[in-house]
Amino acid sequence: MAERTGADLVVERLRAWRVPRVFGCPGEAIAPVVAALDRSGGDPEFVPARHEETAAFMASGHAKFTGGIGVCLATQGPNAVHLLNGLYDAKLDSKPMVAIVGEDITGPLGGAHEEIGLSRLFGDVCNQFVRYGRTPEQVPGVLDQAFRTAAATRSPTCVVLPREVQAAVVPDLLPQAAGVTSATPGEPLARVLPHDADLAAAASLLGAGGRLAILVGQGAHGVADEIVTLADRLGAGVATSLLGKPVLDERLPFHTGVLGEVGSTAAAQLMGGCDTLLMVGTNDPWTDYYPMPGQARTIQIDIDGRRIGTRYPVDVPLVGDAGETLRALLDRVPERARRDWRRTVESSVDRWREEAVARAGEPGEPVNPQLVLHELSARMPRSAAVAVDVGSVIYWYARHLELRPGVTAQLCGTLGSTGCALPYAVAAKLARPDRPVIALAGDGAMQLNGLAELITVARLWQEWSDPRLVVLVLNNRDHSGTGGGRSPAGASARRPDVPYAGWARLLGLHGVRVDRPELVGAAWDEALAADRPSVLEAVVDPTVPLRPPEPALADLRGLFADGAAARLVRERMLDTRVAVEADDLV
Repeated sequence: MAERTGADLVVERLRAWRVPRVFGCPGEAIAPVVAALDRSGGDPEFVPARHEETAAFMASGHAKFTGGIGVCLATQGPNAVHLLNGLYDAKLDSKPMVAIVGEDITGPLGGAHEEIGLSRLFGDVCNQFVRYGRTPEQVPGVLDQAFRTAAATRSPTCVVLPREVQAAVVPDLLPQAAGVTSATPGEPLARVLPHDADLAAAASLLGAGGRLAILVGQGAHGVADEIVTLADRLGAGVATSLLGKPVLDERLPFHTGVLGEVGSTAAAQLMGGCDTLLMVGTNDPWTDYYPMPGQARTIQIDIDGRRIGTRYPVDVPLVGDAGETLRALLDRVPERARRDWRRTVESSVDRWREEAVARAGEPGEPVNPQLVLHELSARMPRSAAVAVDVGSVIYWYARHLELRPGVTAQLCGTLGSTGCALPYAVAAKLARPDRPVIALAGDGAMQLNGLAELITVARLWQEWSDPRLVVLVLNNRDHSGTGGGRSPAGASARRPDVPYAGWARLLGLHGVRVDRPELVGAAWDEALAADRPSVLEAVVDPTVPLRPPEPALADLRGLFADGAAARLVRERMLDTRVAVEADDLV
């Protein structure tokens, strides 16, 4: 029987915390842990990525799609540096993650090969917890603390393990005197509910409002029924943050869509016309699209009190779990009889949806990218998972891809790092091999790391019960990273063309290339019907304008004192058909 090592203790604690898989890149300083994972019989599974950055994105994607704790590993030096992007993604989007980093310093400190001060390197991104395991006896306790801190703070943590600690032989029974106090894994977090006085104040404010808007963020996942019930009771309109887009059925007649530069005109009009705003689990950064300061009385619900009031002045802060808090509010908020505001919102939604369809139908050279996402909406498989990259594809996703109940989606919403979609998609597929997964990316993301991670897909896909993983590549040959016709002129703005679909076929995957608008629907049908993962390469027009919605009344901030400004307000409201009297805002 093989002797038990510190690396085996790592695997035991991962198993105790019910970690299904670990993403990473093998290396000398972490080799004992990788070997122990190989001996574990797939419990947990080790998933080697092509690069440490994509391994960290996979771990972050695992946390986002499953609600669990993502785990990644790497060695010291530049390999550890590469983990930072995925760790910052988890930090900024409030997802729990644990990084295990191996260190093997044999030369003099300060001049050893690949030596980087890991505590300082990870000190900001893992500011809640960075610890060294200096002896094998410390390994279980340090890992338990890392997992517990990640879960409690919804943030990434880091454990550094010297190679000699991983390789050291340990007794079967570790002495309590050595400080081994393994915590019970997986204890549920406490129930968090606001004080009764705060709930009563929020209910009173909501009941007194005339034109109510609800802004929904990712913190509202799982409470769609409560939000819809409250919106119906109050006659409110609803908008979502980009991260909150999958929370609600986007077919609801009062759902105005995504708020912000990437979003809809209906959402901007909702914010421009409301007098009462309820924010649920959102820290949306598009502050230009919020109501003007002083326009709306505001309630904000968030599990993390540090986030309340950071984007917009808040009258009633509610620190608590979104579901618990909304259910408590429903017990206190009366039914509203007036429905004029709701009818106004629904008319705005109808106009926006007609406009979105018209935009998708505009000609492109050769293909309008909006059409590609529009055609996917009607074909989206039930229970699909969607991973979205950064770039112009976010605009088309936010406006033209309708998410129905059962479909979930994730993106690098706050950090905004290119190259996340394919790693996310791999993590989503490994978590649910029976679920179809769709990755939406631009050609820039594919050249950054997507072409390499297709090798990972080619290695794994035959183990999946449903082989459908479709990678959409919007090939616009735009090197600027902006899209929408905002590129600088000249050859430097053109990205070298790559046969993305052809590369997929070389790897044994399915590839289809489309450069004619009338064939876009058929291309989606082919990719979604393939018996293996597919790359759908759509050759699209880089000059299609992004057309951010105009922030409702944003150019009139601070001008309400004189009559001319009031007349401008009335004219703007007539233009946008938001039925609000200007005097109400003065």
